[in-house]
Amino acid sequence: MDLDFTPGQMAFRDEVRGWLAENLPAEPLPSLDTPEGFELHREWEGVLHEARWSVVAWPEAYGGRDAGLVEWLLFEEEYYRSGAPGRVNTNGISLLGPTLYAFGTAKQQDRFLPRMASGEEIWAQGWSEPDSGSDLASISTKGIRDGEWFVLDGQKTWCSRGAWADWMFCIVRTDPDSERHRGLSYLLVPADAEGLERRPVGRLDGEPAFAELFFDGCRVHESNLLGGEGEGWNVAMATTSSERGLNLRAPGRFLAAADRLADLYRELLETGSSDEGLLDEVVRAWIGAQAYRWQTYRTAAHLTGGGELGAASSMGKVFWSELDVELHATALRLLGERGELVDAPAGPELPGADWMSGYLFSLSGPIYAGTNEIQRNIIAERVLGLPRK
Repeated sequence: MDLDFTPGQMAFRDEVRGWLAENLPAEPLPSLDTPEGFELHREWEGVLHEARWSVVAWPEAYGGRDAGLVEWLLFEEEYYRSGAPGRVNTNGISLLGPTLYAFGTAKQQDRFLPRMASGEEIWAQGWSEPDSGSDLASISTKGIRDGEWFVLDGQKTWCSRGAWADWMFCIVRTDPDSERHRGLSYLLVPADAEGLERRPVGRLDGEPAFAELFFDGCRVHESNLLGGEGEGWNVAMATTSSERGLNLRAPGRFLAAADRLADLYRELLETGSSDEGLLDEVVRAWIGAQAYRWQTYRTAAHLTGGGELGAASSMGKVFWSELDVELHATALRLLGERGELVDAPAGPELPGADWMSGYLFSLSGPIYAGTNEIQRNIIAERVLGLPRK
């Protein structure tokens, strides 16, 4: 693996950095988990799309730049370094998008990808069910054939972006007599479909980041079937590979946080309020972010050379999720009682007082995209070849 970037890649990075410096919103946007913030973030997606920055690795025909994986990783690093707004359509761009490229028909790709790239249509993920937990194969929501239609009955929960999204990608059981991985199908469901009710679910901070979905005779046309009927498990595994691997959590997110942590330590040191005994923890967090960065570039080189990610994506998921928790926990230990403040503006006496919000979100990392307990089972069985207990 060549660790040096090419002149073309460095020029690409400079272009990204320059554009972001000139075009970032003058003021931070409201939380994307509020109605106002959701729409303002949608507008920001349109700004990115107009300049062809929303999906840099996609083909030009769908709004991208035909950039490679390395360029995309460089874009992500610059994006997070600049403090740009969060991406409201991550579920679509990072998870469903690659799945559409792999399993979608040309008609489906032409229908969904351009609107996804522009932010015109925001996507939610409808997989989890009240009685399924992390066991995706045990879902019970049914989608029974009625001519050209699937009739959906059942419930989904913890639907990310579900409160205001325009579409959902769901997994349902289309063979009522099937069990486990068999008889599942992957459907693209419009949020305004008759027979679909969604109820926002508030977090501890009161913001409806999730939604419950209730299907009661909801009809979805067969043209919205992704992959073949009964092949939903294979399609879903492609999405989970994106979710746990490169696409959902690029290193730029953690590099920016690690730099902020180092800055926080220095600022507190200058005011005489830093615990110097925590220096090793700060350094370990920074090294962890760098290690994840270079491991990800190694993975990108492997994929570019024709390799596959497969079950190894679970190792990355465990690493970045636990790195995120420890990185934020270190910041809170540095801040002491001041770290208990949430969404307070940073100032000379309270540098970095927004770390608590980041810490609370980081705690969800070992849960979403498949709990880390399940990921360790996958690593043991499918990567290390250990016997199943």
